[in-house]
Amino acid sequence: MENDGCPNGAMRHPLYQLGNPQLRIFRPNWFLTLVRPGKEQPPDTVQFRVPMEMTKYDVKNYLEKIYNVPVGEIRTRIQFGSNKKRNHLNQRVKKPDYKVAYVQLAQGQTFTFPDILLEKDRTPAEGSMEEMQEKFMEDEKQRQKLDPRRGGVTEWFGL
Repeated sequence: MENDGCPNGAMRHPLYQLGNPQLRIFRPNWFLTLVRPGKEQPPDTVQFRVPMEMTKYDVKNYLEKIYNVPVGEIRTRIQFGSNKKRNHLNQRVKKPDYKVAYVQLAQGQTFTFPDILLEKDRTPAEGSMEEMQEKFMEDEKQRQKLDPRRGGVTEWFGL
C-alpha cells in the first residue's frame, strides 16, 4: 500500500473528486453514544460516551454541524476502566478507558429521555400477546414464591 506522505501509517482522508457537490456525503470517522446518566443531571445537560481522540471542539462541531443541536458548553472527563477482574489463568483483565462528554445545551434548550417502556395503565386486548405475557409472568411469580413452611429455604435445597 502506498504511503502518500502519511507518517507512520496515519489515517488518510478521502481525496477530493470532481463532481456534483450535492451528491457527495462526508461522514465522520467516529461516533457519539448517548448515555443515560447514573446521577441526576440538569435538564439542559446531555451525557455522551465519545472516542478518546475526540476533543471538546470536535464534539461541538459534530453536534452543531450534523444534528443542528445548539451547544452551549462542553465538559469532558476520562473514565478509567477497572482492572479488578481476572481471567481463567488468574491474570488481571483491564477494561478499556473511555471519554465521557457532558454537553450543556444552549440557553432555553432542554433534553429528556423518551419513555419507551410500556404503559402500565393500558389494558391489553382480549387474547392478545401482551395479555398472554402478563398471565405467564403472574404464573411465574406465583410459582417462585417461597413456601412459608420451609422457613425461607429455597425449593431446590430440599431433603
